[in-house]
Amino acid sequence: MKEAVHIGTNPSLEPDLQELLGRVALGEEAAFAPVYDRVAGPVLGVVRAVLRDQAQSEEVAQEVLVEVWRTAPRYRPDRGTAINWILTLAHRRAVDRVRSAEAASARDHKAALLDHTPTTTKWPNRWKPASNANRSDAACAPSPTSSARPSCSPTTGD
Repeated sequence: MKEAVHIGTNPSLEPDLQELLGRVALGEEAAFAPVYDRVAGPVLGVVRAVLRDQAQSEEVAQEVLVEVWRTAPRYRPDRGTAINWILTLAHRRAVDRVRSAEAASARDHKAALLDHTPTTTKWPNRWKPASNANRSDAACAPSPTSSARPSCSPTTGD
């Protein structure tokens, strides 16, 4: 059987990520540095795979690591490993950023379409006043005489 080769420090001498996360949950700032060192690369990798933009990926990775610091007490070892919990936070945050960008783009597109929509309402071409063709649109208002119907009639072939 081959023996595992470790480069750098011996991992058995270092506290595991779960233990470090537990200490971070208690507010121990010194425990966060090794957590950061262990997960920053994988977090950035997951985020970069979703976003594909280096600057946004770095921003989201930073947000995730701040979230790890703030929400460490929510980590539950019985539901999975610490690295999986952290990478799940990273993936969700990256997907949220993509959805947010898509929603903003859709809003901008809709706003642009509304900017090109005419704001005045005109009478349909098929309606014209029954008499006094040179009157304004008010000619199609209900007649003050006995009938409550508008004094407009559909065109018949113009």
